[in-house]
Amino acid sequence: MRNRLILNYPASIWSARWKDALPAGNGSIGAAVYGGCCEETVMLTHENLWWQGTDDPVPDVSGRLPEVRRLLAERRAPEADKVLADALKERGYNPRVACPLPLGDLKWIVRAERAFADYSRTLDMETGLVTVAWADGDTRLKRELFVSRADDAVVCRLTADGPLRLGGVVWLDLHDIADARMPFGGVSALPTDAESFGEGAFVYYAARKDDGTDFGAVALVRAEGGELSPREKGLAYEGAASIQVVAKVFYDGDRSEAWPRLAAELADEASAQLGFSALLERHAALHAPIFNRMTLDLHADEAERSLSNEELLLRAYKGQAPVAMLEKMWAYGRYLLVSSSREGGNPSPLMGLWSGEYTGFWAFNMINENLQMNYWQALSGNMPETLLAVFDYFERLLDDFRENAARLYGCRGIYIPAPTSPQSGRIGIIYPHIIHWTGGAGWIAQHYYDYYLHTGDISFLRERALPFLMETATFYRDFFTIGEDGFYVSSPSNSPENTPGNYWSKLATGCEETTMETTINATMDFAIAKEVLTHLAEGMRIAGGYDEAEIAGWEAMLARIPPYQINADGAVREWMHPDFDDNYEHRHQSHVYPLFPGTEVTKEREPALFEAFVTAIRKRLVIGLKQQSGWSLAHMANSYARTGEGDLALESLDILARSCVLSNFFTVHNDWRGMGIGVDLEWAPFQIDANMGWTAALQEMLLFGVPGRLSLLPALPTRLSRGAAGPLLARGAIEASLEWDAEAGRLRAKLTAKAADADVAVTVPARFVPAGAPTEYRITLQRGQPITLAFTASEGVLAE
Repeated sequence: MRNRLILNYPASIWSARWKDALPAGNGSIGAAVYGGCCEETVMLTHENLWWQGTDDPVPDVSGRLPEVRRLLAERRAPEADKVLADALKERGYNPRVACPLPLGDLKWIVRAERAFADYSRTLDMETGLVTVAWADGDTRLKRELFVSRADDAVVCRLTADGPLRLGGVVWLDLHDIADARMPFGGVSALPTDAESFGEGAFVYYAARKDDGTDFGAVALVRAEGGELSPREKGLAYEGAASIQVVAKVFYDGDRSEAWPRLAAELADEASAQLGFSALLERHAALHAPIFNRMTLDLHADEAERSLSNEELLLRAYKGQAPVAMLEKMWAYGRYLLVSSSREGGNPSPLMGLWSGEYTGFWAFNMINENLQMNYWQALSGNMPETLLAVFDYFERLLDDFRENAARLYGCRGIYIPAPTSPQSGRIGIIYPHIIHWTGGAGWIAQHYYDYYLHTGDISFLRERALPFLMETATFYRDFFTIGEDGFYVSSPSNSPENTPGNYWSKLATGCEETTMETTINATMDFAIAKEVLTHLAEGMRIAGGYDEAEIAGWEAMLARIPPYQINADGAVREWMHPDFDDNYEHRHQSHVYPLFPGTEVTKEREPALFEAFVTAIRKRLVIGLKQQSGWSLAHMANSYARTGEGDLALESLDILARSCVLSNFFTVHNDWRGMGIGVDLEWAPFQIDANMGWTAALQEMLLFGVPGRLSLLPALPTRLSRGAAGPLLARGAIEASLEWDAEAGRLRAKLTAKAADADVAVTVPARFVPAGAPTEYRITLQRGQPITLAFTASEGVLAE
């Protein structure tokens, strides 16, 4: 039951019911099952169906950059804030980032004889199967659905076990037009020329998006023992023992071509007599191996694991998330990533694959935290292939990123704006805090190099990671200037998405009308640049074939990056410039990047600096708690896991569990003070990043590694005293499977080098070795040959 979600009621009767639905997906196609009995809705989506965006060339405003820098140097930051944004507007640039468009709804009517009873809806995360079940008198009805990874189709079956024969209607239509309502008022446009009808055993549906192209679906309906007849928009079924619907979708083109093509594909599959069970088996054979590559068992009580989501949430609301909820939320984040990310496609954006809004609220790919959080779990969770969609996506848009760099800043290399979409990588939001954040490409570059470190794939390093790192470093070479002290200056600069304290206080007293986020020398700028340059030089030497003088040129840039600065209160400064004071009342923690998600600063290497970063994190949980929401609490949990403070990491997840989690376990961007149970869905946007960040945080508590060093259970919370996990994947391409009993002082670790022989320093918590014994042990791993280490507080360390 660890990998199963159980709910006692269907999606909320409120609007935006898709936020309460149970999700299924194959990485490209998404389905959100509302869970109705007599009237069911399944929202369909596709990763490539986006609209309402523009893709106009970026005007060249790079000539205004000296003015921005001059104003900042003259301490006229509010004036500098608007220069580039206004320059773009003056040139007529009015961009818009595209947002996902719901493809449509699969609708069911099931004729009922009695009122429903014994209702449940479940999600089996190991297979991706969503089940809605209820009783109608003496008949047990069950509707099952999955999205096939093997056949690229939505597969659904309705069965009746008992005397009742099935009757009703099935059709396809536009997604619920109530979801055209937008937060804070307003109504989105709708697709045009919607059309649906039934013919023979097929239901056809299409509509037109704003670029004049069509999207839609074709569904094949099979009625076992019954009859089909056309009805308005779809097909009626009568006298059947079961109904099977297989739907294929298209997201671009013309309906007159797509309909016959998809119908032919469905007819071919029907001629092979592939029933529901056979189709599910084909899908699960691809889905389950990825999902099951790592397991987590926190020894939750079996009775607790059998509780519904609603019951677990009520227990979490009392103060602590039940252990069964910790397990299920971990598995859910994993399931959502597998279901919404696939090689060759697009990365999982802020709403994953399941946005039901016609104009999505923050529904794009956002890389000043959110997309990265979606993928923090991928490598440590032993699912590196899910990251390939990220690399594929950004490489498709490289020309746009080069254009941004050249026309905004007059630089070579690439500049990736915080929001992008598959339609365009050009800067699509011209707010100053978006324009002036230059760290996007560097943060994505971390994933490139981490992929190499976790997999040892030298071909990937040479062919994909190093070229991307070089494009990113080239931008820094052109963008940074040199100050009077010989160190680089980053101007304009931005620490996402924070306003310096000395400007924040003006806002609080009403002296300013807007935020002011344009600064000089945000700590994050230099942390990311240092990481990029370090990885580039290191990677070039590993890959070979590069001129040493070229490598030395990149390394020389490292010497010009200023050292981190510390406030009088002992916390690392967020801006390395005297004109900008720290502001702890904000959810972002951008300046702690060197500690997390970076690996530059560790307790072993730089203990004093490490403590300064720890102090900065603690300030956010104390002073800045009132600003925290779903994703930021997940970030906080990851940060505390990296500092070795497992109980504080788990406390962050507890707050998240009781304030920002819906009944289907989707997480929302809800201020924790807005309570939790009964979150107002009209406001709180669904954001999948906190789901993914939850999974990553638990993995951070269990394992941390850099090449040559592996820390086992570095932040084990007191409540998670027993468990088993693995195989996790660590930098250095090392797999680790762990079993522990903290109360008994026992830890068993199975370690395997996946790519090459490795000498590793393994550290363990003191509770797992005899008093006074070392907590660090050096071992040599030979590729592919596992070593098992047994640590015991009573007997010491044994190698098996």
